[in-house]
Amino acid sequence: MANQDPRDWMWSEALRMLARADRLHRQVFQPPQSPRRGVSWEPPVDVLETHDAVLILVALPGVDVEKVEVVLHNGGLSIAGERLPPEELATATIHRLELPQGRFERHVALPPGRYEAPQSGVANGCLMIRLPKAGGQRGGP
Repeated sequence: MANQDPRDWMWSEALRMLARADRLHRQVFQPPQSPRRGVSWEPPVDVLETHDAVLILVALPGVDVEKVEVVLHNGGLSIAGERLPPEELATATIHRLELPQGRFERHVALPPGRYEAPQSGVANGCLMIRLPKAGGQRGGP
């Protein structure tokens, strides 16, 4: 039998625990923020700042990004839309259903500053929102 180094087992266990924590952290199912609006989930986001812009990457699998509402407001950005279930869901046998369905909304606080109009696109399967810093304002990393 091969020598079982306890450090290998501990490292493996630590990685397993980190993966579990990451899955829990990524959990996008949230209780509705407000039943009257019908919001049922929040997408995960990354917020990055460069010297001339703030970039927000939003994970929206199965969402038509052309129909996503992006609103810049004082100190933050609101992202809203809907993920509709695939047509096959009506007749399919479900073995696993992890992607959230229905209306989503996410409010993201922005670093202090003034920003120009949001520019949206798709990058690596995510909605990417670019907020150029207004008036030649530069800062951040």
